[in-house]
Amino acid sequence: MAKILILGAGSMGTAFAFPCSDNNHKVSIVGTHLEDKFIDKIKFNKNIHPTLKSKIPNNVKLYKFKSFNNLLKDTDLIVLGVSSKGIYWASEQLKKIKNNQEILILTKGLNVNEKNRYEIYSDTVKNILLKKENKSLKISVAAGPCLASDLSNRILTNVIFANKDISIVRKLSKMLSTHYYKIKYTNDVIGVAACGGIKNIYSMIVGTSMGMNLKNEKDNKNLNTAAALFNQSIKEMSYFIKKIGGQESTVLGLAGIGDLYVSCTGGRNSKMGKLIGMGMTYKKAKKNKMPKETVEGADLIFDIGKKIIKDFSVKELPLMTSFIKALINNTKFKIDKKFFY
Repeated sequence: MAKILILGAGSMGTAFAFPCSDNNHKVSIVGTHLEDKFIDKIKFNKNIHPTLKSKIPNNVKLYKFKSFNNLLKDTDLIVLGVSSKGIYWASEQLKKIKNNQEILILTKGLNVNEKNRYEIYSDTVKNILLKKENKSLKISVAAGPCLASDLSNRILTNVIFANKDISIVRKLSKMLSTHYYKIKYTNDVIGVAACGGIKNIYSMIVGTSMGMNLKNEKDNKNLNTAAALFNQSIKEMSYFIKKIGGQESTVLGLAGIGDLYVSCTGGRNSKMGKLIGMGMTYKKAKKNKMPKETVEGADLIFDIGKKIIKDFSVKELPLMTSFIKALINNTKFKIDKKFFY
């Protein structure tokens, strides 16, 4: 039995507690410094998570953030389930971890570091901790098609973990897999982590197909267009991942095609894409339709979009660069035949 500490009481962090609990590990979920009232709400609601609508297993303990440092002292695995905006904050909270501490990052994203280079979140965490003289680190990343609601309902889910030392993720796979939560593993950390981030942009792009030819928000799948956009998205993801040092084959697996498929079938990114496909600008759609919802793909664009436009031509990444320009300039996005090659 391992002691697992999950930082973040959101949907994914909480859902991840289910397979951990079902493997008879001792699991603690600690809310962030912004989630104290949320933790109270869950407990008041008899441990039913308000977003997942699922009851958290009885052997999973819930804590407010003030308990985090005490729980850090005796944990085998730390799991980061914070939002992409919280990854820097979460990294700072790990300054008191022990040597050789194992960390698993559920947060999906990518950023540009102080040297103006693309940086995956495992490197972000590592670099922050190295500055604090934490030199012995075992940081793995998770990606793949995993809707939190499905996982918390114990529906068959297949994901992938990555670490340059494959023995670490092989061990995690054995430790956390269940009959419904299947874990593959690889040493392509860059490919897995970067796919987990940029697929949010492409799920917005594919999502635009659902909004085309609509004058209201009724269902309109436009499957032919969606398939064309999906195919082009995979081509561009493969090109992008290879350019930044990942493996093209990773895009054709769970972290790429698998995760993009799930994201395109529902969720906040595809919902925003649909609104943009209807002819709205991003700012209008965000303000009028999704004011309180986090759109990870848009956040990523505003974080690294300008660098992507600088580093890649329209010929190389026609969909991505054109979509990024539309969001950054707050203009309407239109499908052009030049997007397909």
